[in-house]
Amino acid sequence: MTDNPLRPALFRPDAIADDTAKLNDTLVGLMTGLPEWWNVGAEQTREARRQGRGPFPPAIKSARARTIIISGRDGNKIPLRIIAPDQIKGVYLHLHGGGWVLGSADQQDPMLERIADNTGLVVVSVEYRLAPEHPYPAGPDDCEAAAAWLVHNAKAEFGTEVLTIGGESAGGHLSAVTVLRMRDRYSYTQFGGANLIYGAFDLSMTPSQKAFGDRRLVLRTIDMQQFYNAFLPTITDRRVADISPLYADLTGLCPALFSVGTQDALLDDTLFMHARWVAAANPAELAIYPGGAHGFTLFPNRLADDALARSEAFLRSVTG
Repeated sequence: MTDNPLRPALFRPDAIADDTAKLNDTLVGLMTGLPEWWNVGAEQTREARRQGRGPFPPAIKSARARTIIISGRDGNKIPLRIIAPDQIKGVYLHLHGGGWVLGSADQQDPMLERIADNTGLVVVSVEYRLAPEHPYPAGPDDCEAAAAWLVHNAKAEFGTEVLTIGGESAGGHLSAVTVLRMRDRYSYTQFGGANLIYGAFDLSMTPSQKAFGDRRLVLRTIDMQQFYNAFLPTITDRRVADISPLYADLTGLCPALFSVGTQDALLDDTLFMHARWVAAANPAELAIYPGGAHGFTLFPNRLADDALARSEAFLRSVTG
């Protein structure tokens, strides 16, 4: 990355490497013809993902992972999937993506193993409740409960009080919401850093979300609309800060790294949120990846390696 990540050259077609363009073409091919989750049902689509039917291969499970159960705000049980390094320097609270509807804590173990090994942070990934069965605020409540549990128990459980947070897509959104809830509801402002990867920060839809159209490059405009309707079925004002953190008071927050590809419907969300984070006098970095599609860090490719290395360097820098 450069000192000025908003250079026009990064957004031009000739900035996209050949292997990135090839991956994008492959993703379009994999997505074309797939049944829509809102037609076949969320659970059927989740099962297809578990079996590797679709753009994502079957998830590789870590032999190192273990699960503990904590209680949520509603008395519900929240599984936390834990992957630890040999020597623990802190905790990375990870919130997975999937549009608040799909995904799970055990579907990206290789990435989480890599983060643990390269940062010294024990990764704690939250199995939060999903929409449409459990719409807002169930998922954010579970993420908040996990963060609050760590504040009180990380020292006894892992031998450290150093906490960081992050996630991809909906997980980036939930990470920002959790940071804000912990500040406002618990007066906790000690997160070392937030690793926010192509998050959705304006659920009323930014211009890039509205303009992306129907190209099947992982995330289309209609996908965002359907995810939002499942997550927020009865809510019409989607600019409430707890729903769209772009509109929140962002003062007094931790350092953050915002990462996004230029071929992502959520491009504006990252650009706008980074600007507001900095304007609130918080340290923030912006990493822009030419040609990166939504979810590009979840596929084996050189751009993903670059982004993960940048995320790991950031997490190391904010945890000493």
